[in-house]
Amino acid sequence: MVPAPVLALLSSAPAVGFSGSRSVAPAPTVVGALVAALPPGCSVSVGCARGVDAAFRVACPGAAVFRVARGSGPSGFAARSVACVRSVAPGGVWVSFPGGACPPGLLPSPSSSRCFCGSRSGSWASLALALGLGAVCLVLLPPGVVPPAGWGLVPLGGGWFRSAPVASSQLALF
Repeated sequence: MVPAPVLALLSSAPAVGFSGSRSVAPAPTVVGALVAALPPGCSVSVGCARGVDAAFRVACPGAAVFRVARGSGPSGFAARSVACVRSVAPGGVWVSFPGGACPPGLLPSPSSSRCFCGSRSGSWASLALALGLGAVCLVLLPPGVVPPAGWGLVPLGGGWFRSAPVASSQLALF
């Protein structure tokens, strides 16, 4: 089941990016519900990996697919993920399905080199960059995994979390 706040955020998104585990993909009913919530004209970005990326490539045949450049080595995977996140942030929604806990020491940052620092988790590194660049972020954590402290993720129910809404303030003229 996908909580109503998740679907509401997606229903007004101008751009959405999906990423996550290569070994586990969300249930087809979850993928279907998320894709059905996207508004007409919403641009979708996804990577070229198996697992989560593949599930959303199939569900969104018009998605922009970010690929690893041939012969680029390990840095090519990071470059692919950075380009995918930047296609969505700051104005869109980044949806992440990490397969496990966040690596120690990884923190949100607008610096791609800080996020992709060899933590060996592209899902968490992409989420850290999306948060750092100001995208609204939605995360479905596996059972037993808790959100990392200091990331500003608030629970929505059913294992779903979102980035904390930025409080708007209005200056008074007195």
